[in-house]
Amino acid sequence: MDESYHHEHVHEVSNVKTINLCLVILLNFGIAFFEIIGGILSGSVSLFSDAMHNFSDGLSVLISYIALKVQSKRNDKRRTFGYKRSVIISAFINSLVLIIISLFIFKEAYEKFLHPSNVNSSVIIFVAILAVFANSLGVFLLHKGSKEDMNIKSSYLHLLVDALSSIGVVVAGIIIFFFHINWVDPLIGSLISLYILKESFEILKNSTNILFEGVPNNIDVYKIVEELKGIEGVKDIHHVHVWCLNEKNINFEAHVNIEDVMVSQTKRTLLEIEEKLKKFGINHVTIQFEHNFCNGVGVIKN
Repeated sequence: MDESYHHEHVHEVSNVKTINLCLVILLNFGIAFFEIIGGILSGSVSLFSDAMHNFSDGLSVLISYIALKVQSKRNDKRRTFGYKRSVIISAFINSLVLIIISLFIFKEAYEKFLHPSNVNSSVIIFVAILAVFANSLGVFLLHKGSKEDMNIKSSYLHLLVDALSSIGVVVAGIIIFFFHINWVDPLIGSLISLYILKESFEILKNSTNILFEGVPNNIDVYKIVEELKGIEGVKDIHHVHVWCLNEKNINFEAHVNIEDVMVSQTKRTLLEIEEKLKKFGINHVTIQFEHNFCNGVGVIKN
């Protein structure tokens, strides 16, 4: 009964995530359309650039949506681990796109510093305010899911940056309207780009580590080994591997050298190992018990 409730709850949460992502996709493409029109009418490069930003983010969220649907597919004989890595690949692509966008904004900002131009600030302010409200709604829709899913978090950051970017465009439009200080626009764009680089680089680093089957940043392999050596009957641990399928599935496998006992007597040791590994967030354990088989082998096999 409890297991059935758990699966229903997971399915319900997944449905909410996909619905929210669909709404966000529509919002992004809608914002991009109005900003392109506004950019053409006002002659604003910053508004047109923001439109391209929102359009690319719409594509990124669409990738996140597809990844979420793929992840829900069951394990099969070709994919025994399932499709859990799909969301990590999506996060990797999204963060990479963000970095490229931030570099593009830097380029645009540099050109505007060199060649400032007059724009229709009234149109900029009106369209950018609409973008702020739409992006803020998208941020609200994805906020909860961003805390537990790297894929959703990357899309959430896209929208958060969009909202900040649009606020920057509004502020720049107001300053240009009242004071005719055109260099404010590229200055705000540059500051936003710095934030994009910081946040997206962190996601890129974490997703790359998972794709390369690296050890999670919060786990010390040697600390785990010392902890497990304290279990009665465990003489040595070697050939240790720790890696992630995604953010929530951390795998551990190792050879454990124990006293020469019957297979049935290893159950207690295995349960103790699994219990200790739970403290490190590890939820999938594969242990090969042996007795003086791999002599002189280190914790990490070269």
